[in-house]
Amino acid sequence: MLSRLAFTLALTLFAAPVRAACDGRDLVPTLPVAERAAIKSAVDATPFARGNAWRAIRGSEVVDIVGTYHFDDERHEMVMEALRPTLDVASVLLVEAGPRETDKLAADMTSRPDLLYIMEGPTLPELLPDADWRLFSDAMSQRGIPAIFAAKMQPWYATMVLSTPPCMMAELAEGDVRGLDRRIIERAEERRIPIRALEPYDTAFRLFQNLPRDLQVDMIRMSLATEDFQAEDMMATLTRAYFDEDVRLTWELGRIVAKKIPGMTAEKVDATYAAMEEALMIRRNESWLPVIEDATRRGRVFAAVGALHLSGEKGILKLLERAGFRIERRAFQ
Repeated sequence: MLSRLAFTLALTLFAAPVRAACDGRDLVPTLPVAERAAIKSAVDATPFARGNAWRAIRGSEVVDIVGTYHFDDERHEMVMEALRPTLDVASVLLVEAGPRETDKLAADMTSRPDLLYIMEGPTLPELLPDADWRLFSDAMSQRGIPAIFAAKMQPWYATMVLSTPPCMMAELAEGDVRGLDRRIIERAEERRIPIRALEPYDTAFRLFQNLPRDLQVDMIRMSLATEDFQAEDMMATLTRAYFDEDVRLTWELGRIVAKKIPGMTAEKVDATYAAMEEALMIRRNESWLPVIEDATRRGRVFAAVGALHLSGEKGILKLLERAGFRIERRAFQ
């Protein structure tokens, strides 16, 4: 899943709050039977596709792993009640980015506008077809972002903004996002459990910046396709899938929606999805594995990562299994 840390900080600095009530619907029941069957088949074929809480055991080493949802939801408190006993006995909490990393990232974004905006070369009105630019500009306007700023967004950043419905922009722009990650970090701080980042604070930026420009533009076009379904509906679908512990479903739903974009062949969509998964999830998962294994030498580990990092042939759970850990699903709520 794309990191919400950089996005949240960026909106805090640059976006005007837009307030509206979120009222989306779950899209899955509205899909044709064949599409629902295709999604289910793809999820069924994916290792560790369902489940948000897991335990990895190798001899005396124990790693408790939870897949997180980065937005606020009142059900997070029920989840925290289930997770606290396990978190409270951990010797260390591993997260994608802890408080120190957040501070470093915020400092970088105030001093380096090039991290988020195109400072030279073609901008989005030149990179996108005219019809897509008009749709994108309108989508940004609905999110409180003027076209003059939207035009110069780095394409990966534009994709992140599009993934969030207008009704959630005020919460993000004000920096008041109490997703499960933040709640877990707050509990660890209360219990004086050491917090360690799984990766350097600027990893997300480096990964995004290294994506080929044409791939980043294709990501924007795929995200624009969901505007026809309404971003609120996509978010409602993601939220339902997360609390049903079936979040991989949303990855496959996005793939099906993208294949309906004019000019996007199934082969191109699959190739783009494979490239995104490789760059934004698999490479990070592989870099996290030695950090997790090193942490086990200091005692029991609790790791909290975006839920999409759990599943797949090179998801973090499969990598741990290949490293000799026994994987057990645990109660999540």
